[in-house]
Amino acid sequence: MSGAQQFVLNLADEEATLSLGRRLSPLLKIGDFVALKGSLGAGKTTLARGIINASQRSGDEPVTSPTFTLVQIYQAGSVAFWHFDLYRIEAATELRELGLEEAMDEGVCLVEWPEKLGAGLPEHRLEIELTTRGDARQAVVTGWGGWGARLGDGTLLTGGGA
Repeated sequence: MSGAQQFVLNLADEEATLSLGRRLSPLLKIGDFVALKGSLGAGKTTLARGIINASQRSGDEPVTSPTFTLVQIYQAGSVAFWHFDLYRIEAATELRELGLEEAMDEGVCLVEWPEKLGAGLPEHRLEIELTTRGDARQAVVTGWGGWGARLGDGTLLTGGGA
């Protein structure tokens, strides 16, 4: 796949990870797929929490890892954020049962452990790979397909945008 736009961001702490999520949230729209990659404890759920909490969602339930429920849905006006954790998925049939295809048609998908999708990973996606370095993190943000243009010069990602 060609046309990817990539940025590397250093995130000093958990608050910086939440802040990146808050900056990404306004860019998201129905049909978007955000692939959240990284090892256990890398900050995938923290980033999802920043995105979801910045979305003006209704309800006050905390944004937590859907490791055991596999999917959590948060409503924000007319947009539903489907937060998936595929860590425990072992077969493609389980993905169909989770409603991943429906979610991609009806809302914004935030997917932890997207590698489990294999060849089913959408071509047009925002991919964020988090790595840890002590308390700090590094985020490699890659826009595939139409996301390259949406990310522009990366100014919004670093907090320098409007």
